[in-house]
Amino acid sequence: MGSRVGVVGAGYVGLTSAACLAHLGHHVVCVESDERKVAALRAGEVAIVEPGLPELVGEGLAENRLVFTSDPEALRECEMVLLCLPTPMAADGRADLGVFRDAVETLSAVLPPDCVLVTKSTVPVGTAARIPALSGLQAVVSNPEFLREGHAVHDFLHPDRVVALYEGTGAPVLRSDTASAELAKYASNAFLAVKLSFVNTLSELCERVGADITEVTEAMGMDDRIGPAFLAPGPGWGGSCLPKDTRALLRAAEAAGVDFALVRDALRANDRQHAMVMRKIRRAVTGTVDGSLAGARIGVLGLAFKAGTGDLRDSPAVAVARQLSHHDATVAAYDPCVPASAAPGLDGIRVVDDPYAVAKNADAIVILTEWPEFRSLDWARLATDVDRAVIVDTRNLLDERMLSGTGFTLLGTGWRRSSTAIDDPMAPGPADE
Repeated sequence: MGSRVGVVGAGYVGLTSAACLAHLGHHVVCVESDERKVAALRAGEVAIVEPGLPELVGEGLAENRLVFTSDPEALRECEMVLLCLPTPMAADGRADLGVFRDAVETLSAVLPPDCVLVTKSTVPVGTAARIPALSGLQAVVSNPEFLREGHAVHDFLHPDRVVALYEGTGAPVLRSDTASAELAKYASNAFLAVKLSFVNTLSELCERVGADITEVTEAMGMDDRIGPAFLAPGPGWGGSCLPKDTRALLRAAEAAGVDFALVRDALRANDRQHAMVMRKIRRAVTGTVDGSLAGARIGVLGLAFKAGTGDLRDSPAVAVARQLSHHDATVAAYDPCVPASAAPGLDGIRVVDDPYAVAKNADAIVILTEWPEFRSLDWARLATDVDRAVIVDTRNLLDERMLSGTGFTLLGTGWRRSSTAIDDPMAPGPADE
């Protein structure tokens, strides 16, 4: 028989954790302060785009192993409670623990003394050590999550390393002190950010010297010490974790008197990546890296920060689309998981529900998210609707064979080939946009 587990927060981490733990046989109470979200989840409605998650929520509800409520009192009989709460980045780069701290203080009046409080929220080093004074609970565990959006259910049920609550997944158990566990989450995400910034800067070098980033990273990935993951160039890295956690690690290092220049440079390189994409779009549309985009029509494919999710938080795709709009281009954008109703929050970007609509009278089509379905679009049909048949592919999703006979010029990332000559798309230009 499974444990009685409480989960506080029904966001991405909380809902995935609650549904997967119920699937593993535990009885789970998920507490969420948003009454409308609670009502929807009780009806089996999952707003988060995550393969397999709606099915697991439905399974948990049907088998009475998963309960959603807004009342913290429902946690009184739980053996352990997981805190899955947002810790957004504050103005100074530190994690904002306001919601987290309020929840701990509320739970201190609810949870039994022998309850184990588990911190899954990404929190600064030393947070777990301070919780007993706030809550009165002595059994406090730090268990940071390492879930990838779009693969969260798979990652939860097939983890690289786990603690005892997750028995049944078959993964090795890793135990550490709480400070090391807290730092491990920041360190992992910051390392991935450094790796992505490295490959994005490397792709720029490839363009300048006539190399091919795909061939370079394929050779790199064959080295077991490096591996192929996170070696794909793009318009920058984003999402709900990497930017926030990388800045938080840098802030923690500065507070401790450590000069973590490598992380600082990775952040700067990521900011420069947006400007590099803008230079390429300008070159494609106007012929020069500093030409005016005023009045240009740009069709954007992809707004989510990566394929497999509808998450727009710190999305480099949104950042580039907003810069295009800011420079007076008319932007029409399509994303499989971002409905047209999302447009009011996207600063002048017109979101459409049909990928072919972005091509209407477009001066360029820009691919910003690596959705695989973009490969299977009828590119010959798209070519008939554009004013200028040029594609800026920031994800190297397409290849020239796919576009053969369409008339499209393809400008990829990290290589200089194109089916029609457009001189030096990476010529030096303004450093900032």
